[in-house]
Amino acid sequence: MKKLIMSLIVLLVLAGCRGGEDKTSSNGGQDNAKGKSDRTEVIFWHAMSGDLEKVLNEIVNDFNASQSKIYVKPVFQGTYEEALTKFNAVAGTKDSPTIMQTFEIGTKYMIESGKIEPIQTFIDREKYDISQWEKNIVNYYKIDGKIYSMPFNSSTPVLIYNKDAFKEAGLDPEKPPMTYSELRDVAKKLTKNGKYGFTILNYGWFFEEMLAVQGGLYVNKENGRKGEATKATFNGKEGLRVFKLISDMYKDGSFYNVGQNWDDMRAAFQSGKVAMYLDSSAGVRTVVDNSPFKVGVAYLPIPDDAERQGVIIGGASLWLMKDVDEAKKKAAWEFMKYLTTPEVQAKWHVNTGYFSINSKSYDLPLVKEQWKKYPQLKVTVDQLKETKSTPATQGALISVFPQARQHIVSAMESLYQGVSPQKALDQAAKEVNRELKMKR
Repeated sequence: MKKLIMSLIVLLVLAGCRGGEDKTSSNGGQDNAKGKSDRTEVIFWHAMSGDLEKVLNEIVNDFNASQSKIYVKPVFQGTYEEALTKFNAVAGTKDSPTIMQTFEIGTKYMIESGKIEPIQTFIDREKYDISQWEKNIVNYYKIDGKIYSMPFNSSTPVLIYNKDAFKEAGLDPEKPPMTYSELRDVAKKLTKNGKYGFTILNYGWFFEEMLAVQGGLYVNKENGRKGEATKATFNGKEGLRVFKLISDMYKDGSFYNVGQNWDDMRAAFQSGKVAMYLDSSAGVRTVVDNSPFKVGVAYLPIPDDAERQGVIIGGASLWLMKDVDEAKKKAAWEFMKYLTTPEVQAKWHVNTGYFSINSKSYDLPLVKEQWKKYPQLKVTVDQLKETKSTPATQGALISVFPQARQHIVSAMESLYQGVSPQKALDQAAKEVNRELKMKR
């Protein structure tokens, strides 16, 4: 229990994988309580804020209006980290929520809490068909053949670039860089007059993705999916390629150190300070809408001698609490099934930029119409669909992931101080190994 509490304290102060899009606070869902007293109430804790919360509340209100037996009440609980801390205080008590949204790297932590009911229980009970769910999303959340939580807001990183800047530099705006050598060459041509070619946010998620796309594992034991991980492996050749790319580009002046703030990164791109950067697929539509130039979206670049593996799912999933009564569990499951219908997922995808959990959504007129207006969204989906299912693209499974991410951030920042890529990575690996050892 002491280790659990300590982990939560760390979780509170570290950034989770939200693609930077869930930061603005808001007032929570609209509480239309008509007929509520006759229904089974489902308390839904979430971390969606700003425009994302508005879309979520609309979906919840539609569900509540669609039937008369269940009433879902969405309650904003701050960031993923803040919500987890609150969860630890009330889990197993009468104040516990029914459903809890938790970021993807909290998966192992939630399982080990002993406070959740795997949704596999209901999948098996109903023989519910999960083949309709996007397999490359399900692969992340399936552990030892069991699905513990329902995938919900899922995203992956993409390369975003300024098509107008490409034209001005004599580059083909329809041919974004796909390899590291192409990225470096293009970035140099785009770097002039105080403007830079490329940047990556100092954030561990992007490192994880650049590692996985070339087949690199973050930790041993097949990324912690074939046993308890005991050692970091990200400081091998794949991780070194990533850090060397950043270090070399920073040294040649084509890389802009944007720091750790998502808004600063996007502002640098929209102002023309930076011509290319990595962002969450969930941020694509907003960037397109708010940029004063044509925006291109492309797959993650890979090392020249690597074979593309694909991307890891980011975002969050929904967890069902173990200690709530059976009626609430059943009601929560009905709501979860509603969330994964093609129509609801289509609305979620086009209004937020997150992927649809149900691949049938992409065939609906609503999505096809939006893809005509925002062809960049289809690029994000294509990259996900082409992802190969491997231990690398499934993502690492460790309960100390938030701490590990912070060590990667420190290592990335040390590159700008002249620390060699291998030394920076080795130091981060040493710290993560210490965290893993403390957890055992």
